[in-house]
Amino acid sequence: MLKDNPVVKKLVETGEERVGKLAQQLMSNEKFVATVQTLVARSLAAKGTLDGALRSALSAMNLPSSADVEQLRNKVDDLERLLSSVESKLDTLVSARKK
Repeated sequence: MLKDNPVVKKLVETGEERVGKLAQQLMSNEKFVATVQTLVARSLAAKGTLDGALRSALSAMNLPSSADVEQLRNKVDDLERLLSSVESKLDTLVSARKK
């Protein structure tokens, strides 16, 4: 309903145009870009610190981390592939003996 209203369409177009101009101005401002880069770098560093602290806490409580679970999942997948291969070879041997 509102999408078809010409006044709403004009408001949306004007808003999009202004936001685009603002984004362009911000991205051309070296100080803004440097600040955003610093914030991203600090956020990543904080995440790394938090991840390390979480791994240490989980380890202290004798609980697995997500990396431990992923490693275990990979080992289970490897075992499933190996078992499937062995099962396939056994099927081939059994069918060969039946003939």
